[in-house]
Amino acid sequence: MDFLELKDKPVLIFGLANRKSVAWHVGQVLKAVGAEVIWVVRSAARRESVEKLVGDAPVFICDVESEEAIENLRQAVSERWSRIHGVVHSIAFAEYEDGVKPFHETSKREFLRAIDISCFSLMAISRAFQDLLEEDGSVVTISISTTRMASENYGYMAPVKAALDSSLAFLAKAFSRFSRVRFNAVAPGLLKTSASAGIPGYVDSYLYAERVIPRGQAVQTEEVANTVAFLLSPRSSGINAQQVVIDAGMSINYFDRDLVAKAIE
Repeated sequence: MDFLELKDKPVLIFGLANRKSVAWHVGQVLKAVGAEVIWVVRSAARRESVEKLVGDAPVFICDVESEEAIENLRQAVSERWSRIHGVVHSIAFAEYEDGVKPFHETSKREFLRAIDISCFSLMAISRAFQDLLEEDGSVVTISISTTRMASENYGYMAPVKAALDSSLAFLAKAFSRFSRVRFNAVAPGLLKTSASAGIPGYVDSYLYAERVIPRGQAVQTEEVANTVAFLLSPRSSGINAQQVVIDAGMSINYFDRDLVAKAIE
């Protein structure tokens, strides 16, 4: 039974880097349910490495900092598919090369580039593909479980993700004038990905999260991918402009008695 009703439906996935990527896990779930996965990566070098992972699946190049590149991608995709069912936006960028700085020392250049790649790209991609998306298509982005937690090592990316979350409502409203395309975010807790490994202090935060989560195990990337697939599917037709938090209950357990006891010893 095709429960998710995604069989043979083309879905664009942006942001694949390697087997640890959220994008990779989403693609595996979609393949398992019979969807047609179309990969989009940032550079020719990345495409070369990704093609070894995805076999015969199509891989396109698009640097989302360039609106011309996005338009070229749209043209290339339209030459092979008259319609696409969904878009997965698994793109985020922040500069941590110089280590973690106090939030107020974030430079204008750093912040605006992060906004461009991590947030504005969703708007630009959605605009470029509006005529290719099916009437009841679905766009899903990857956010974070909370943008109100002042995690010092995550820094300015939390406000950037907050902008991404807010944009969902405005995209959903704008597209409702001419379609039923939905815009949602999956918002995971701490994940074990190659991108997160580049955030200073992330490993310690990940290990702490495992102590806070009631089940004693951090969120698995497959769990995030399963939710993305559901939001792409017609089965989630009543969900629009929402952020679905996947934190395995972490947010309810900060005052676990054992953790409190250890903290005040």
